[in-house]
Amino acid sequence: MIKIKFPDGNVKEFESGVTGLDIARGISSKLAKEVLSISVNGEIWDLTRPITADAEIKLFTWDDQEGKHAFWHSSAHLMAEALQQLYPNTKFGIGPAIENGFYYDIDPGEGVVLTDKDLETIEKKMLELARQKEEYCRINVSKQEALEHFNSINETYKVELINDLEDGKITYYRQGSFTDLCRGPHLPDTSYIKAIKLTGLAGAYWRGNEHNKMLTRIYGITFPKQKMLDEWLVLMEEAKQRDHRKIGKEMELFTFSQAVGAGLPMWLPKGAMLRDRLEGFLRKVQKKYGYQQVITPHIGNVNLYKTSGHYQKYGKDSFQVITTPQEGEEFMLKPMNCPHHCEIYKFKPRSYKDLPLRFAEFGTVYRYEQSGELHGLTRVRGFTQDDAHLFCTPDQLKEEFKKVIDIIFTIFKALDFKDFTAQVSLRDPKNTEKYIGTDENWEKAERAIIEAAEEKGLKTTVELGEAAFYGPKLDFMVKDAIGRKWQLGTIQVDYNLPERFDLEYTGADNLKHRPVMIHRAPFGSMERFVAVLIEHTGGKFPLWLAPDQVVVMPISEKFNDYAQKLSDLLNNSDIRTVLDDRNEKIGRKIRDNELKKIPYLLIVGENEMNNNTVSVRRQGQGDMGTMSVEDFISKINEEVNSQLQTIYSY
Repeated sequence: MIKIKFPDGNVKEFESGVTGLDIARGISSKLAKEVLSISVNGEIWDLTRPITADAEIKLFTWDDQEGKHAFWHSSAHLMAEALQQLYPNTKFGIGPAIENGFYYDIDPGEGVVLTDKDLETIEKKMLELARQKEEYCRINVSKQEALEHFNSINETYKVELINDLEDGKITYYRQGSFTDLCRGPHLPDTSYIKAIKLTGLAGAYWRGNEHNKMLTRIYGITFPKQKMLDEWLVLMEEAKQRDHRKIGKEMELFTFSQAVGAGLPMWLPKGAMLRDRLEGFLRKVQKKYGYQQVITPHIGNVNLYKTSGHYQKYGKDSFQVITTPQEGEEFMLKPMNCPHHCEIYKFKPRSYKDLPLRFAEFGTVYRYEQSGELHGLTRVRGFTQDDAHLFCTPDQLKEEFKKVIDIIFTIFKALDFKDFTAQVSLRDPKNTEKYIGTDENWEKAERAIIEAAEEKGLKTTVELGEAAFYGPKLDFMVKDAIGRKWQLGTIQVDYNLPERFDLEYTGADNLKHRPVMIHRAPFGSMERFVAVLIEHTGGKFPLWLAPDQVVVMPISEKFNDYAQKLSDLLNNSDIRTVLDDRNEKIGRKIRDNELKKIPYLLIVGENEMNNNTVSVRRQGQGDMGTMSVEDFISKINEEVNSQLQTIYSY
């Protein structure tokens, strides 16, 4: 007999060899139908894998990410089986589960080019195979056996992966006629998969290396019920309408130009106005918390980044080196702001009485992203971080960290991100060589983050291996208006850069001490934050933030002069107003300006001109009637002031 401990602390005895599915059946038939995977002593297993020793377990359903992961990983294998049958010369790369679904990178063979039209055929074959209830069988093999098998079927990509693996830890998974190299876990069988949608095709270099062959990546998502897929398709249609690239173009917020370069956004006047207001908002919040603004260059000597360790960690593959005419001198486009801020700290001797020091900068940085990874404002090569670096004593660390959490709370509340969680990102204890710094400093930094998050009442998850190479961090995950998760805002504790830059302060004991450094970016980057904000609001920004608050629309050219005077008056009253005096019908003007998400639409004709009034429409609410110009100005100013008082009161 073995002892199984459940999440609630209860311990029960089972016969050795019991499976997760057996345990679920013993609890209830409903759970047995819904359970998808199990963790055994912290490791995710197949439900059908025998447990032969005492263990702590947790059962996962569709409501758990671990359950979805097993479901979607199994779906990737099902798709591969369908592809193998439809396109027998296909060679397979990797096929992981991702946050929403799965993909498989394949080489479809000489002369075969898959298009979107082929996806429906692949879906039908997947459903046909799923209904056959093929079992996912886990098979342990030696490295030699694995190499012989995949060499015999000419699976060159799998052979390359196997050569990197450790003997004794290699497993196959087989369902039907398809065998794959895989760690798992998987579903018990394919019948769990009831609804399938393949969502797109893309190119992907093998192993992410642009010098390797370009493979075909097929994306998909699956569900245990058709109703779930139907609901997801509705959600995706809504997401399509909220796409920040589409709305950004309609609202004239930003643009890209191949002449300038891929991944280098240019902010148009309305986008610049939006971004400036966001920056002004954060500057005002930061001032309340004692931050000082600094400005640093767009480039730095390569030795600066060697001192910080960034150059050794990421090298020329990610950062752009600039060679100057002077022999032996190299600069880099600034990939991050922290080394520059360390040098500002070193500008003069520091005392414990000076600390904490809080340097803030909206600093533009440059990092190389492969062209296939670029995506609107969310993945770019040049972006501006709302960066700040705090230098404090060890005793001040936790309190400073908590104050940064308060700033992030203020931003999320002000911009209506109501649903968010925090992820504590720690070192991978099994792979510590990829991090810099001592174990002692890492332990202190990790403990400070965990305690600060607990004291602020944050709902957190812990992820091992997700820390920055120089320190642990707290990442904030927000849900937008249609339930999608985005990573926004990060706080990092760093004992290592102060050592690498030899930063010091004189303590009360008149001795030299090392400060602790906090990295923080509440928005993350202005580009990504604006993209998420656009998709969260659908472009319907709160009135205080909207680039254009009002549009004035004369119903004919006869009233253009009155409309112009009205527009000038509103602009002089600090109300951001545009004039639409095109020779178009008023219905067309209303439709066009609704599309631009302008909050207030003013219609003026003969009655309005004669009575010094305006006919008011509110975005999404329709006609609000007629009011005097003075009353309208008061209404707008009161609404904006109310919003600003609310957000600055947090």
